[in-house]
Amino acid sequence: MNKKLFTYKKSGVNIKAADNFVKFISNITSKKRGKKKFNNIGGFGSINDIPKNIKNPKIVTCTDGVGTKIEIANILRKYDTIGIDLVAMSVNDLIVQGAKPLFFLDYISINKIDLIKLKSIIKGILKGCKISNCELVGGETAEMPGTYEKGKFDIAGFAVGLVSKKKILNKSMIKEDNLILAVPSNGLHSNGFSLIRNLIEKKRIDIKKNRFLKKELIRPTKIYVNEILQLMNKNLLNSCANITGGGLKDNIKRIMPNNLCAKIDLKKIVPLEIFKWLKKNNISDNEMLKTFNCGVGFCLIVKASNFKKITKFFPKKYKPYLIGKIIQGSSKVELDDKINWS
Repeated sequence: MNKKLFTYKKSGVNIKAADNFVKFISNITSKKRGKKKFNNIGGFGSINDIPKNIKNPKIVTCTDGVGTKIEIANILRKYDTIGIDLVAMSVNDLIVQGAKPLFFLDYISINKIDLIKLKSIIKGILKGCKISNCELVGGETAEMPGTYEKGKFDIAGFAVGLVSKKKILNKSMIKEDNLILAVPSNGLHSNGFSLIRNLIEKKRIDIKKNRFLKKELIRPTKIYVNEILQLMNKNLLNSCANITGGGLKDNIKRIMPNNLCAKIDLKKIVPLEIFKWLKKNNISDNEMLKTFNCGVGFCLIVKASNFKKITKFFPKKYKPYLIGKIIQGSSKVELDDKINWS
């Protein structure tokens, strides 16, 4: 009597497909790596040199995902941009403390290895790393049948950066009468998509047929690394904040000292069309402000004398503009007036 043998492949895990994916990543990263010393893809760990030009270096680490924006990618069957999102969500946090991103690692967990889908995601990650001037040095792909539904997956990213001890941005650098500047976002970035998906479902909107939403919902997060690091090198920044989940108030609160308050004039904010569209769909001002960036992707806190110098480091589309000022107070953040949604 022949007994049926149990195998990993019959259980839903295809090691050969995973190996082929690793080979693809190794090949594509080796082309971009050029003459760099270490080839980390496929090993157990990543080995890298510590840059010698940073005095008294401190390591800064960040991790994040892209949330339920993944479901938008699944609906549209477009996977080449969420990798950029993945890199952006971590490196935009690293630079808040003045760190230069050096290395990036990814984790992809999926129901079943789909090489076309995974290759698209990796190409996006590599593009995000190129924009950030950091290197993809490793990662992990886990095939997990029974954990995810058919076609479903999740991704997470991990970034490592360095900053000189003397260059670390901290709360003590924020002073009364400093200006608060808004750096425009390029859209939703990777926050608030559970609310958006609920709205789309309730209103029965087919985003595959809606040209505006099809473009806006999958637009990759703006990466601010190059501009912020240039400002750091010129000693033009007192502090900054990445405006992600929680909106302006919660994220600026994280960088404020106890004795000062960031007073922000909301009517000075210039909302993008996607936020105007959301606002028209029965979402309150309070909900908009605590869920979305509303057009402000990054905030800078600077000396008034540095304002004009700072704007020169940004392209026209992302020129920082004045939205507030640092005052005495214990509330940390104070939002005045309302955003003009018209």
